[in-house]
Amino acid sequence: MTVPEWLPTLRYLLLGAFPNGPLGGAALTVVLSVVSALLSAAVGLAGGVALSLTRGGARLLLIGIVAFFRAIPVLMLIFWTFFLMPILLHVDVPGLAAVVCALSLIGGAYLSHAVHAGIVSVGAGQQQAALSLGLTRWQALRYVVLPQAVRIMMPSFVNQWVSLVKDTSLAYIVGVPEFTFLANQVNSRLMIYPAQIFVFVGIVYLLLCSALQWFAYRVLLRAPSTRAKTPRDDKQVTPLPLGGFSD
Repeated sequence: MTVPEWLPTLRYLLLGAFPNGPLGGAALTVVLSVVSALLSAAVGLAGGVALSLTRGGARLLLIGIVAFFRAIPVLMLIFWTFFLMPILLHVDVPGLAAVVCALSLIGGAYLSHAVHAGIVSVGAGQQQAALSLGLTRWQALRYVVLPQAVRIMMPSFVNQWVSLVKDTSLAYIVGVPEFTFLANQVNSRLMIYPAQIFVFVGIVYLLLCSALQWFAYRVLLRAPSTRAKTPRDDKQVTPLPLGGFSD
């Protein structure tokens, strides 16, 4: 096949039937990855903070829930969400929503321990110093501990998001037309170009994961300083007049 003959196939792999039909291919993989990454980060942050604040039975229950989602294979959780969500919600849940839900829960479970480890690594002395200044436990966590823990958590977040991009390829099992699903369709239709098709698929996944890693590090490293900031920092300090202290 010549290059002009390959162009419709490449366009189909990258965009699916869009704009004449639903979005698919590599573009849908990007959408799945971004939405799942944001939701998993929110779930992981909430879970990690809850692990650091809870005690006793509530903490054991939370640890059990996190361990449950970490132990389930991604493929099995996609199946569960796809078939159980319509029963629980009494509505028809599309495969796309089931995949996002499954990836967010598993990613959030892994990130919960990363967030908790980042908080613990800052040290109890930081929180005790903040409490001695009159901050509540939540304010100490928000203004003192979390800003310092961000850089510690960052590698775990990036690694989990890169893994999540690759896990989107499992969405084919519920009929979501993501990149790998369409590549299998094209390969089944052409039959004589499997090497070219799947080398192209591998290159696109490599580019997606590399771009995500570069973007995440650039955003997080250029974020506002992680210096601990308290509400007292926002107060204006009136400079002393020249010549020393006034009477």
